Amino acid sequence: MASYHFRSDEGSGPGAPLFFLFHGTGGDENQFFELAGELVPGAARIAPRGDVSEGGALRYFRRTGEGVYDMADLAMRTEAMAKFVREEIASRQPARVLGLGYSNGANILACVQFLAPELFDATVLMHPLIPFAPPKAEFGGRQVLITAGERDPIAPARATQALADYFSAHGAKTELVWHAGGHEIRREEILAAQTFLGQGA
Repeated sequence: MASYHFRSDEGSGPGAPLFFLFHGTGGDENQFFELAGELVPGAARIAPRGDVSEGGALRYFRRTGEGVYDMADLAMRTEAMAKFVREEIASRQPARVLGLGYSNGANILACVQFLAPELFDATVLMHPLIPFAPPKAEFGGRQVLITAGERDPIAPARATQALADYFSAHGAKTELVWHAGGHEIRREEILAAQTFLGQGA
């Protein structure tokens, strides 16, 4: 198994959806754990802790500046996270595999999807920033919700729209929900995620 520290529970039992949770920079495995139980009641939850420290703030991969990623480190850590996700799926045999990530967590989740599109049935990417052209991939039958702030100084609207267009162009059923603010998570995002994740219940 990949050597992530993580928090998990078994949900309602065998065959329950498996919900992976990825925190933002400075968060940890507890950031979305309780929320996930409200979004998808009965789902098994697993929340890996980022294993990179940036001035004491936990992240999933290194960067050299705001929006400037260490691409070699990102590739290595994306492989490791995909391996972790794959092993957890194999050990639990869930009915559906869901993912939710915020900011840095959304970025690692999106990168795992680029690498292994088959792993997740539905994902919620909250305020992602992918400042590079993703590879060609096939997302037929997959669902992606992206939520974002119109005035987000970290994840510009143009980059957010480009990511939504990428998923749509490669076969994913894609939704994009905006709020009028910045990088913060607002209630309308939570409500959109609840509706979106409930569609496949």
